[in-house]
Amino acid sequence: MNSLRSKLSSHVYLTVFSFLMLYPVIWWAGASLKKTEELSLPTLWPSTPMWSNYWDGWHFSAEYTFAHFFGNTLLMELGNVLGGVATAAIVAYGFGRLNFKLRGMWFSILLLTMMLPGQVTVVPQYILFNKLGFVDSYVPLVLPHFFGGGAFFIFLLVQFIRGIPKDLDEAATIDGASVYGIFWRIVLPLLKPALVTVAIFTFIWSWDDFFAQVLYLSSVDKFTVGLALRMFIDQFDIQWGQLLAMSLVSIFPSVIIFFLAQKHFVEGIATTGLKG
Repeated sequence: MNSLRSKLSSHVYLTVFSFLMLYPVIWWAGASLKKTEELSLPTLWPSTPMWSNYWDGWHFSAEYTFAHFFGNTLLMELGNVLGGVATAAIVAYGFGRLNFKLRGMWFSILLLTMMLPGQVTVVPQYILFNKLGFVDSYVPLVLPHFFGGGAFFIFLLVQFIRGIPKDLDEAATIDGASVYGIFWRIVLPLLKPALVTVAIFTFIWSWDDFFAQVLYLSSVDKFTVGLALRMFIDQFDIQWGQLLAMSLVSIFPSVIIFFLAQKHFVEGIATTGLKG
């Protein structure tokens, strides 16, 4: 009986807590179906849902639909994820498996860059990309991901690689495998959970990186989803229902990718934390 009460109280607690956590999303969904004048009313769901907010918001521009901006963003994300995952794995393999001169010092310097505020490098990076003629293109948003993907991701993968038994490397070496062969055939397949974790973080962080997008992109034709949402605010008569509807739609890719890769994501985080 006590066990049943304990389980029941746990379920009630989790249900209430889950509702409190999901309340902003529930309000968000309800507000996306309201008229502008109804947004101030203390109701979660409108009496007459305005489903047209989604259609009108999707076609808010005479020249472009939101499909165009989604395409721009997904194209940028493809480069970010591929570049970040590939280069982070290569650099992490070097720090985690190869012995070279001053390896510890270089790894310490890499970790020190994690403590450097991003605002410090904004101006030098902008000046550099401006002189190279890359402003108003996706190059400044994608290119940095092809240089290791970031210190945090390299550190994450190094910790994972250190947990892989070196006996596998030695056995592969005896069979005639080169350093590159060991990386490609032994280490890389075992890195799958950690690589999925890196890919998810890269996708979500770069998808939400509004500051970099607004800094480097100025042509509407190249706008991402975040910049397209800002265009609603730039209008004289702001259609808040359409804005909330499109902002809700904009989170779908991140949510879908997270749930599809959730198993590998949890495995990557858990095993990285246990290995060292």
